[in-house]
Amino acid sequence: MIYRATKIVATLGPASSDPALLEEMIRAGVNVVRLNFSHGKAQDHIDRARLVREAGQRAGREVAIMADLQGPKIRVGKFAEGKVMLVNGAKFVLDAERTEPGNLDAVGLDYKELPRDVKPGDTLLLNDGLIVLEVEAVRGEQVHTVVKIGGELSNNKGINKQGGGLTAPALTAKDMEDIKTAMSFQADYVAVSFPKNATDMEMARQLANVAGAEYKHKPGLIAKIERAEAIPHLEAILRASDGIMVARGDLAVEVGNAAVPALQKRMIHLAREHDKVVITATQMMESMITNPVPTRAEVSDVANAVLDGTDAVMLSAETAAGKYPLETVKEMASICAAAEGAEVIALDADFTGKTFHRIDQSIAMGALFTAHHLGAKAIVAMTESGSTALWMSRHRIHIPIYAVTTQVVSQRKMALYRNVRALLMDTSHDRDTALRQAETYLKERGIVQSGDVYAITCGEPMGAPGGTNMLKICRAA
Repeated sequence: MIYRATKIVATLGPASSDPALLEEMIRAGVNVVRLNFSHGKAQDHIDRARLVREAGQRAGREVAIMADLQGPKIRVGKFAEGKVMLVNGAKFVLDAERTEPGNLDAVGLDYKELPRDVKPGDTLLLNDGLIVLEVEAVRGEQVHTVVKIGGELSNNKGINKQGGGLTAPALTAKDMEDIKTAMSFQADYVAVSFPKNATDMEMARQLANVAGAEYKHKPGLIAKIERAEAIPHLEAILRASDGIMVARGDLAVEVGNAAVPALQKRMIHLAREHDKVVITATQMMESMITNPVPTRAEVSDVANAVLDGTDAVMLSAETAAGKYPLETVKEMASICAAAEGAEVIALDADFTGKTFHRIDQSIAMGALFTAHHLGAKAIVAMTESGSTALWMSRHRIHIPIYAVTTQVVSQRKMALYRNVRALLMDTSHDRDTALRQAETYLKERGIVQSGDVYAITCGEPMGAPGGTNMLKICRAA
């Protein structure tokens, strides 16, 4: 398998639930498996999590599991015929009180607050923006609209308001139950849908920590940036999270397609600045749901996210329901590797004007700088929590970072960090023995050969979290 710094998140679904296929996908490059809580019952997710852990074990790779919460159901209800064809200029009513199935004139709402969230003149975008309605009047629980751009509208399609402004809370009662389910199998990451501000993320963290307490587990939290309201609060959301997802689908509907590429670049840059991880998602290889090869535009899209510095690129329906899940992973892995080969390394500029107040962070930066200038073959970070490896991974360097930990939880979390290979090793508490074990590992796998230079960071005493205080430059024996 080609060495690749950018990680791949793949969504598990009917197309990828065969144990042998999932194992092949992990061997082909999947680092994180996403469980989509919008579909299936609690037991389905518990079974799938076990499937992932077993497939990872057989493949000899530790993959992370990300539980992606559904969030509020901002959707229309169901239609008598399953769908209707709306034509331009027609009147159409969204009725929060309607209980009978919808027709060409009106449909019920899963989201009952809509009449309070809109006013005449507002634009509503349905089915990912393919259908556009303009609000003419709000009468009690009914939102009267005129169809500006028509098309086929089927059951339970999503509703967005142009420019944002829907008051739905980020965490629903279902999400709270789903967090408990995710903690029962110790999901490594929980992705929170539609957060508007840092408070939404703080609440999710509190719920996850309480639910995970009996398992002594604290997951990483990923904020899915998909609401217009989240953009002004981006830095505060980042501080309250462990990472963000550039969720380009709903975000594009709310802020407009044209605004998304620049926002993506800004979000990736901000996440790296704040020492957080970032996943770029939505329609990355969409055509491969039905075709065995991607379009040139999709190849460029994935490569651009890599060149922007994303930690991971994500596959949704491509691996959950597509015809070619394994081929899609292979294609994505080769695109990532090719794009990384074209990256410009500007480490010296990265550190200009930067000050580091923590010893462990200074050691991490020192290791990058020294390894880069000495042409080292590898950087080894002995780390309990994974913080040292995270800091190193925020800077572009074409030297692989091997994070050695005794904690399987840390190993799994690091599966999402760019350019980090996390190894579970029962390192001795004697420093010299631990360093010898690390060198043996690198030599056995052909990462370093006799005479090669590599860098190691560790802490004395060994095994104390946050205790990285030593950098050693070694020449392999």
